[in-house]
Amino acid sequence: MNKLFTPVKVGPYEFAHRVVLAPLTRMRAEEGARPGRLMAEYYAQRTSAGALLISEATIAAVDGNGYLGAPGLYDDSQIAGWREVTDAVHAKGGRIFLQLYHAGRQSNAELQPDGRQPVGPSEVPHGGVAYTRAGWIPNTPNRALAIDEIAALVERFRTAAERGVKAGFDGVELHGANGYLFDQFLQDGSNKRTDAYGGSLENRARLLMEATRAVISVWGSDRVAVRLGPSGSWGDMSDSDPVGLFTYVAAQLAKLDLAYLHLIEPRISGDIEDESRDPSPVAARKIRKHYPGTIITAGGFKGESAQAILADGDADLVAFGRDFIANPDLPERLRRNLPLNAYDRPTFFGGTQVGYTDYPFYDEEAVAA
Repeated sequence: MNKLFTPVKVGPYEFAHRVVLAPLTRMRAEEGARPGRLMAEYYAQRTSAGALLISEATIAAVDGNGYLGAPGLYDDSQIAGWREVTDAVHAKGGRIFLQLYHAGRQSNAELQPDGRQPVGPSEVPHGGVAYTRAGWIPNTPNRALAIDEIAALVERFRTAAERGVKAGFDGVELHGANGYLFDQFLQDGSNKRTDAYGGSLENRARLLMEATRAVISVWGSDRVAVRLGPSGSWGDMSDSDPVGLFTYVAAQLAKLDLAYLHLIEPRISGDIEDESRDPSPVAARKIRKHYPGTIITAGGFKGESAQAILADGDADLVAFGRDFIANPDLPERLRRNLPLNAYDRPTFFGGTQVGYTDYPFYDEEAVAA
């Protein structure tokens, strides 16, 4: 039996299969970081009955963006566009979780209110790029968040989660990976603070735990999730003891009875598969010992490798990214072992319907002809 196509429960929801649409930044939002009809069509195409989708990274605070064209929920004007997306998903029998993020230092002044500096845990020089009207340009050096600013930041995540309720989402995932703000606080290569949010594992995890509890206060724990990237290096990220750090964080999150924990395998850096990394799913295997709840794993999986990690018991669902971009009917193709469309990397970020909603579904009649 292929466990990938067996039922599974996530929080209060039942799903017919374990193929998940990974959160994928596509940068097709309209002016004002508002989702439009094109985004609704994209998500609807990738919905199958009894399926779980996770939205692209959605800006939780007005100063939290790193990509022109990314959608937001930091303002009430963005609710209606997301409602169009969630209605389209629900009409096809799917569920969709809202992924909330703050880019932190992975931004540029061009994307900040009044051209201000991006914020982060500490002022640590780093590389990386942001996407602006001028295209991909280097990040602006950030300033360190003052400790008295952090409570307001946590509150922004709570209010964004409230907008998620109004927008019709089924749950919320906090983005704690990919070198964004929560990840920056977690890893000691970027967090040099000496106050209550730096130094010890407990202190570096404090912001993520506070934001998670704030979102739980809106949604309840069984509809809240967190995404982590153990050993993730995207955005010049590093930690002196990544195994110790992420097993600690996983153990703390396990106490909250979340809907799931979402893990990115370290072989993936941004949207690129790093062939120098261990190709085996090491993150889920290590974290499973410390997190007994539901685990979603992501990072370069194919049908066979997804089936293998589920059979081993190291994860409960598998999120697919690049192949789901190119194959809106990916679950059915995997179930029937059908050939996959190739993805077009240059159209991943920004643009029109090209490389977004124009990938073909499998057409048996055309193949037979």
